[in-house]
Amino acid sequence: MTALKSWRSDKLGHLGSSIFAEVAQWKAEAADAGLDVIDLGIGSPDQPPTESVRRALAEAALKPDRYAYPSSQGSIAFRKKAADWIRWRFGEAAAIDPETEIVTLMGSQDGLSHLAMAVCNPGDTAVVPNPGYPIYSAALALAEVEAELLPLRAENGFLPDLDAVPEQVWRKAKFVLLGYPANPVTAVANETFFKRMITLAKQYGFLFVHDLAYSEMGFGGERPMSVLQFEGAKEVAVEFHSLSKSFNMAGCRIGFLVGNAEAVGALRELKANIDYGVFGAVQEAGIVALEEGMSGAMEPVGKLYERRRNLFIEALAAEGWKVEKPKATMFVWAPLPDMQWSPPDGGQWDSRRIAREMLLRAGVAVIPGDAFGSEGEGYVRIALVEDDERLLEAARRIGRFIRGE
Repeated sequence: MTALKSWRSDKLGHLGSSIFAEVAQWKAEAADAGLDVIDLGIGSPDQPPTESVRRALAEAALKPDRYAYPSSQGSIAFRKKAADWIRWRFGEAAAIDPETEIVTLMGSQDGLSHLAMAVCNPGDTAVVPNPGYPIYSAALALAEVEAELLPLRAENGFLPDLDAVPEQVWRKAKFVLLGYPANPVTAVANETFFKRMITLAKQYGFLFVHDLAYSEMGFGGERPMSVLQFEGAKEVAVEFHSLSKSFNMAGCRIGFLVGNAEAVGALRELKANIDYGVFGAVQEAGIVALEEGMSGAMEPVGKLYERRRNLFIEALAAEGWKVEKPKATMFVWAPLPDMQWSPPDGGQWDSRRIAREMLLRAGVAVIPGDAFGSEGEGYVRIALVEDDERLLEAARRIGRFIRGE
């Protein structure tokens, strides 16, 4: 009998997401042991969309004519509303053409997963951050594109040291992908950074890809910027936006890519061969969400996460773990605490050991920093996705864990 062939692609071994499955297993172990798990791991909003958004979704879903295949590029009504929101949020300089400079996505991860396939050939090179959101590198593996890693380090405010990048890296890059506010490092970027990236993109001919999923989560007066608000950006840049975090629509799966018409068009063409687009009822709900954002009818989500940030960071400090307050996002990027006891298996504490033991002993789930790349070692990412009471309880448990109590 002929031996069965393997039905598992080699590419799966390069996706780098095994830690999330591993943390899920740790959570199951903790739950089986009777622990009440406080899950601060995955960045999934714990709040629903507004009632108006939910009502729009429900009413649209009841219409019998909403069950045909939608357009893969998104309805013109949604694209126009997204273009209106971009102009309202980032100014007239960021204005886009809803016909040619935007494509609707099943969440920004949909676009991040497929962009390399659309704009690169196998063997091309793309530059992605380290640490960075895992799909950045995983998408390159799927597209057979070589990854050039750009270190993000604390001494540079978790911005790339652009002067330290060898010229040959810029020359061979098909695109450079960065996102600010950043996941997992929570850093923000300023006008100088964006102008420099536009200049470099023009000089070396690469596409600058900016991930702006956390555009509405700036704290202390911080207003995250769009690359599109700067002169010449649409010649060399595209930008991902998401309704998941800004409007609590994570489960709906809706976002969009805007910017350079050729790159947007390439992704639109690829997606026309992959899927039939976002469910029309979800797009109608997205229109209402964007309208509420522009009208001020909903409280900006940043206020909620800023309050949670302050509460949690102060509670951690009271327990002996001093962490700098992030300027944006729904995460805390925390250097490992000064542990007052030794790992049960001997050796030294690292991000994965601390995350595992914290979950199995204290029932608090966080993500070890090395899940986001080698430069993430020495950190854990904590998601502020529980209410005030649970966050305070998490801080108390973490304090006892650090002390070995």
